[in-house]
Amino acid sequence: MVALRAVIFDLGGVIAPSPIEAFRDYERAQGLPHRFISEVIVASGDHGAWARLERGELDLVGFGAAFEQECADAGQAVAADDMLACLHASDGPHPAMLTAVARIRAEGLKTAALTNNWIPTDQAPTTSSRMPLDEIFDVVVESHREGLRKPDPRIYELTCERLGVAPTETAFLDDLGVNLKPARAMGMFTIKVDDPHDALAELEAALGFSLSGS
Repeated sequence: MVALRAVIFDLGGVIAPSPIEAFRDYERAQGLPHRFISEVIVASGDHGAWARLERGELDLVGFGAAFEQECADAGQAVAADDMLACLHASDGPHPAMLTAVARIRAEGLKTAALTNNWIPTDQAPTTSSRMPLDEIFDVVVESHREGLRKPDPRIYELTCERLGVAPTETAFLDDLGVNLKPARAMGMFTIKVDDPHDALAELEAALGFSLSGS
């Protein structure tokens, strides 16, 4: 493997808890079928309300109307504002992940956050709006600012360009296999994050130095 010069982190599901966990909480609270929200998002595809929100093509009002209609078409009533409020209530970043990012930068490697998100508001902030990303990472790439979202290969290329590295010199951590597939095809070293501590152990082995604060 080529020596790594940069590490790219997803936010929700890697640096912070996954929004999928908040979806499950909302489903349980509302008596919805398990995975209903995820299935609506997947079924609606790249032209659905969620994808358009993350590309900055819809504001939250437009998203709410479109997403609620998609859910109604799938047979269930969903209040988009309440669903997004569950995301807002989710926990903050994993301390071990923040420590790892700091250690990587201290070793002279570059770091980036690459996240699918939306334009934040006080009522519906994103994971990124609750962290000082510019202080934590060298580069921050947010889908709603770029008009692109993972797994579009162009957003990975853009991130590498801003980092000044080749994909083959880069590690990428994400909790969704669909987002890792194009990165791996470009030559990135990819890590699927199911458990943050297991993922950090794999990254540590690849980098060859400790990612803990000790």
